[in-house]
Amino acid sequence: MSEKKVNKIGILTSGGDAPGMNAAVRAVVRTGLYHGLEMFGIMRGYSGMIDDDIYQMDSRSVANIIQRGGTILKTARSKEFMEPEGRKKAYDNLRKRGIDGLVIIGGDGSFRGAQKFSNEFDIPCIGLPGTIDKDIAGSDFTIGFDTAVNTAVEAIDKIRDTADAHDRLFIVEVMGRDAGYIALHSGIATGAENILVPETKTDIDELINSLTEKEKRKKLVNLVVVAEGDEYGGANELATIIKKRLPQADTRVCILGHIQRGGSPTCLDRLIASRMGYHAVECLMNGKHNVMVGIVNNKMHYTPLDNAIKAKQTIMKEWLKIVKILAS
Repeated sequence: MSEKKVNKIGILTSGGDAPGMNAAVRAVVRTGLYHGLEMFGIMRGYSGMIDDDIYQMDSRSVANIIQRGGTILKTARSKEFMEPEGRKKAYDNLRKRGIDGLVIIGGDGSFRGAQKFSNEFDIPCIGLPGTIDKDIAGSDFTIGFDTAVNTAVEAIDKIRDTADAHDRLFIVEVMGRDAGYIALHSGIATGAENILVPETKTDIDELINSLTEKEKRKKLVNLVVVAEGDEYGGANELATIIKKRLPQADTRVCILGHIQRGGSPTCLDRLIASRMGYHAVECLMNGKHNVMVGIVNNKMHYTPLDNAIKAKQTIMKEWLKIVKILAS
């Protein structure tokens, strides 16, 4: 990879939206402008790059967006970009504008596309981890995770009131197809009795015994938080099993769904998105190319894109032990 000087930077958001993406876009654009660079917004991720849906951005382009959820640049998943012809078309559109650097805000699928594109066309790329799942290694937090967890906590707290009033067992499903961080954090924060995540095998007998024992102790509230990617397929499937094994339990299901993706980002998400966006531009200017910008122990951390793609954030066993002890 050559370390040529970057003059024009394109920015895009790709994959699932996450609160704080707008704060990151704002930081990238204004940092680039401060250094005298030309900044370009690419609409709908890699699809916009292929369709030439690209426009030049100034400081006003990112005014009044730091508090908004979603992404002003829109987002999409592009099958065409997976093919060499699609990537060539995207490159031609960048070249005619002179765009010689990219900042990609998204998850590992977005980074995979960036890595392949950069290798083929020698365009330096910087990745910012924008995903509510917090499943990318190389950063303690991903943009959007804190907001998603706080949204889940607020909802589960309200469900707890109803569970308490009716002596019901509530099974709450949160997002997390391959990663259980939202379930883990929101479950601990709301005092859930059981938390089921994709990273660990669910012992259904142990779960039933736990719920039976708590019922005997006349525990006031029973909450089970389950990630959508749990091996039993989520809350509805789990509820069916529990109703058969514990017919005396008044069991209800609540699926939080896409409410977790939206909403105004928390202070933490705005701060890390702003910090990462600033450093993304610094990386491009200083020749640090093809890395993901993260924050580890409150310090900037740079992970090569190919490592960020391969490595996954793993749940520490200590967390699972804490869950078991605090729910006893």
